[in-house]
Amino acid sequence: MKFTAVFAVLIAAPLFGQYAGPAILSRGESPSGMSAPQIDFRPFVGLSGVYDNGLAGVGLDSQGQLGNSATYGLQLTAGISGVHSWKHTKLGLDYQGSMTRYAKTTQFDASNHSLMLGVTHQLSKHIQLSLRESAGMFARSYGLSGLPQSVPFDPSLAYIPTTDYFDNRTIYLSSQADLTIQRSARLSFNLGGDQFLNRRKSSSLYGVTGAGARGDISYRVSSHSTIGVAYNYSRYSFNGVFSGTDNHSFSGTYASRLTRTIEFTLMAGALRSETKFVQTVPVDPAIAILIGRIASGVIVHSIDYMPNISARLSRTFSRGVAYFSGGRSVTPGNGLFLTSSATTLGAGYSYNGIRRWSINSNLGYNRSRSLGNVIGEYSSTSGTISASRTLGRSLNLVGSVSARSYGSNDFSAYKRLIYTAQIGLGFTPGDIPMRLW
Repeated sequence: MKFTAVFAVLIAAPLFGQYAGPAILSRGESPSGMSAPQIDFRPFVGLSGVYDNGLAGVGLDSQGQLGNSATYGLQLTAGISGVHSWKHTKLGLDYQGSMTRYAKTTQFDASNHSLMLGVTHQLSKHIQLSLRESAGMFARSYGLSGLPQSVPFDPSLAYIPTTDYFDNRTIYLSSQADLTIQRSARLSFNLGGDQFLNRRKSSSLYGVTGAGARGDISYRVSSHSTIGVAYNYSRYSFNGVFSGTDNHSFSGTYASRLTRTIEFTLMAGALRSETKFVQTVPVDPAIAILIGRIASGVIVHSIDYMPNISARLSRTFSRGVAYFSGGRSVTPGNGLFLTSSATTLGAGYSYNGIRRWSINSNLGYNRSRSLGNVIGEYSSTSGTISASRTLGRSLNLVGSVSARSYGSNDFSAYKRLIYTAQIGLGFTPGDIPMRLW
């Protein structure tokens, strides 16, 4: 009788109150324990001294080598983040922008921007619409997005460039929309779509436009666990070269709340990737004399099958989150390499409110193999730590160190280590330590 009454209340309750289980990874959700009803919108501004090494544009220096400049400068940073909830709508925002001016090699002066916006709206008692927007511009990528507290999604599941090699202006936009239908207290359906583009300043690097569609069926088997099945289709089209990829994946999904604060979520299945691209091949000398060409383009058509896996283990705190994630799938490459299979690992910890301190740290590893224009393996390992300490009302001491190591067993010149360090002052309203992520 008691179970029947509870079930009836769940059916009658709005969608926001119906599903309080663990996050479902196939829907791009952040850990459910991070779903705070309100985080005050807090602007910030900071001025720091910065030192960067390994600055390299798309070109060669006077000695015929790739660039490798090191210099110091000033960086002005500003942003705003927070969450606000209304009766039927929740909005989360995280924006950061910066301008960097170097004392030397001023050609690398940069303006970087990152925007993440998530809106969830309850259309009716059993239907919910979620919109996620990621957009930005950067000159140097460290590929470390973490899990921001103020947006209701995991940015690692969006199409954000994370393995770019050169210090070259990159513009990206990733839009995602999901419609969730809660058929009952246990059964739900989700339909989603994606649209994204990446553009790079150098004409020697490739941009990409993509779109996708996905859907899943999830069933809550207990108060702590949910299982389901998911399908995902995506299409990549590259500009500046004839090349495109179609991906189809089928996966099983599992999500479990192990304790009140610890969650595990998994998506595992198989992926079929079909790629077409133009490859340049040499022409037989006898033929070259007749047609006046020493090389010719041929269309290469390849089909690859591989595992499609994504998993995340997380623990949420009242003001932060710790997580470990990993996966294997297909990405649109990094502008130098096109469609690639990728194995990724990531871990992070962020906390805002350890007395007068705020801390954020992330580690990331990516090992990819190009399936398109150039066949070969490339990898990167990244790490960052940032901290702020309240000095007085609204005034904070801020600092960060980030590093990234590129490597390849197939391309020896691809190896290099870059890093950046900065320290300065930041201003934000209130006595809570400044959030830089």
